[in-house]
Amino acid sequence: MARMSAERLEKARDQLQNIAKEDLEKVRALTNIVKPLRSFIHKTPDDHGMTEWLDLSIPSDDGTPLEAWYIPAKGGNSDKLVIFNHASPMCRSGFPGHFGPPWSYVDDGEIDFVLQYKHLTEAGYNVLTYDLRNHGNSGTANNGISGLGQWEWRDCVGVKTYVDSHSELSRMKVALFSQCLGGISQYVAIARRPDLFENVRCLCSPMIPTPEGLIDQALQRMGIPQYKELVDLELLKMGAFTAHESSPHPHAPMVKMPVLMWQVRHDAAVSNPGDAQGTFDLLSSQEKEMIWIDGTTQRFKDGYNWFGRHPDKVLAFLDKHMR
Repeated sequence: MARMSAERLEKARDQLQNIAKEDLEKVRALTNIVKPLRSFIHKTPDDHGMTEWLDLSIPSDDGTPLEAWYIPAKGGNSDKLVIFNHASPMCRSGFPGHFGPPWSYVDDGEIDFVLQYKHLTEAGYNVLTYDLRNHGNSGTANNGISGLGQWEWRDCVGVKTYVDSHSELSRMKVALFSQCLGGISQYVAIARRPDLFENVRCLCSPMIPTPEGLIDQALQRMGIPQYKELVDLELLKMGAFTAHESSPHPHAPMVKMPVLMWQVRHDAAVSNPGDAQGTFDLLSSQEKEMIWIDGTTQRFKDGYNWFGRHPDKVLAFLDKHMR
């Protein structure tokens, strides 16, 4: 079986035969990472005073309908567009962990992406933001299974194709804001369709993990680090990709535009700084910068909300490349 070496596959089968029932339940709970919990749209641009926005439906490259918002810059359309996507299990409004179960089982805090759109629109940027497939209000695809970027790249391609074919948006300077699942998806899209992204001025690339890093750290927390091979086998049985197949590393060298990345240095969910640094180092961008978030281990509360709380560095980076 080419997707796992014969040695790893045999090891996984042995693990499946001998694993304790409670440990198998932990393994299968972990593989639910590829069955994303849908976050609901808990805010709209109106909640932060942005009233001139549009609901859109944009087809992915394979036809999956993607629900989206277009939010013009404060005072009206400018000539600068930021295409913004999200992490999993979030949606274009963010993450409603503060609403309680089932979202609080993942994290009990709110992530507010709508506030981040306000920062962008007040700085003169139009924003196009969308729900990835199997997230938010967008369509179900691939049997509801997340490809951890290996199918979602088609969403990035579909949205950029929409922009390029639009009478007004196609004349705008374009930046990308692509994070976590959305970021891995964006790297794959750039690698597969470099022609489509040649005119992108710059990329904000926060909170990009490797699926291997997330799974390894989770297995450590669960006290079952020996079952990496079994996790991969269970993922394959679900119709998903192995952790290695989902890595951003093969695609990162195709990213050549200026990049700003930020990461939680001591992230409880992934083994940083090594995991993030490994991805950052593979980017081919001549101009790239890493910002480390210190004083926390909280990926959700402090990593994904960082731009909302500290917009200056990101806006300066965009201003430099979108003039």
